[in-house]
Amino acid sequence: MEKYIADFYCHEGRLIIELDGGVHKSIVQQEIDDDRTSVLNRLGIAVLRFKNEEVINDSKAVTDRISKVAESLPYKEKY
Repeated sequence: MEKYIADFYCHEGRLIIELDGGVHKSIVQQEIDDDRTSVLNRLGIAVLRFKNEEVINDSKAVTDRISKVAESLPYKEKY
């Protein structure tokens, strides 16, 4: 079984949010990120990635995207 650490994880929505700094700009790291996302998707976990600059410069767009994706997830459970 794969083991990963996520920046943010919402168990109810089975949603991971990753914030990518400069290290994620390299092609090698992008391939690692893509492979990791594929594994997580196969496990039924959605992954959203945002560049740090997006969060800093346009947090409203980031939160709007998170809300839109969260609303469309099939795993939403109400407690």
